[in-house]
Amino acid sequence: MTSFSPRWLSARRSSYRPSRLLLASIALLFLAGCASQAPMDESGRQAGQWERQQADVEAFDTWTMVGKAGLRTPQENISANLDWNQHPHYFRMLISGPFGGGRNVLEGREGRFSLSNSDGRFEAETPEALMEEQLGWALPVSAMPDWVRGLPGEHNSYQLETDEFGFPSHLSQDGWEIDYRDWERVEDLWLPRRMVMNYEDVRITLVVNQWQATGE
Repeated sequence: MTSFSPRWLSARRSSYRPSRLLLASIALLFLAGCASQAPMDESGRQAGQWERQQADVEAFDTWTMVGKAGLRTPQENISANLDWNQHPHYFRMLISGPFGGGRNVLEGREGRFSLSNSDGRFEAETPEALMEEQLGWALPVSAMPDWVRGLPGEHNSYQLETDEFGFPSHLSQDGWEIDYRDWERVEDLWLPRRMVMNYEDVRITLVVNQWQATGE
């Protein structure tokens, strides 16, 4: 007896093949898309972003930063608000709150530094010496314009470690140990949002509430 298939059955069977091929192609495309997507953390950082933006971060030298700094030593644990305006050859830092002892304005221009408060206006050869003399504590102001952007200072040796995304995670320079704990995207740049700086028994935690590019 000669076997045969009805025409409708043959047509139905032949229609399965392209359908299965189409589904397989879609699945492969989906898997390829998942595989090509770079790993991402909760804030949206991806591998390779820091390397691509580093030149732009170095050129980002005129800015305003608003944040809060916490100072911890064996004797005290206090904090202050910072409003910091930075230019290539000038900076102005408003320090207010408990460890500022009120309102202090620290300024530097062309190697001259002053600090003004309710007691008057004072000068010294370095901003660190000026803060130590007048406030009893000091931020590493000379290096911080680089450190707060995630960059090592230009003039001294350093050691830099990066995380799984290639972003700075730990910087050792000038006796300070800086840990970068959190980042935020500011327009097209990723910048530090939280960092911890340690020097011997001094610990300073800086939390940035706002970054803003400013004109010359």
